[in-house]
Amino acid sequence: MSCRSEHIWIEPIKGARKTSNFCWAIILFLGSLGFLLVGTSSYLGRNLISLFPSQEIVFFPQGIVMSFYGIAGLFISSYLWCTISWNVGSGYDRFDIKTE
Repeated sequence: MSCRSEHIWIEPIKGARKTSNFCWAIILFLGSLGFLLVGTSSYLGRNLISLFPSQEIVFFPQGIVMSFYGIAGLFISSYLWCTISWNVGSGYDRFDIKTE
């Protein structure tokens, strides 16, 4: 939707609130949460996720690495959610074609 007058044309810019950004933020959050749960279940020795038995994943070094990836993914996911909520990159393009 653009606003147009005789000499000025204003066009809105969508910014960070795109469908692809929402999809990537959700996928990254769920994936990192899964990594963190598997790392935590290998540390505790319990099955927090029924798909992966904790006896098959040794905490050192596999559980530590999976926990690290889970925490790093949560940080990146929170960054994406903040840019979406703040709508970074949005605004308006203003074209002034008035000649003097």
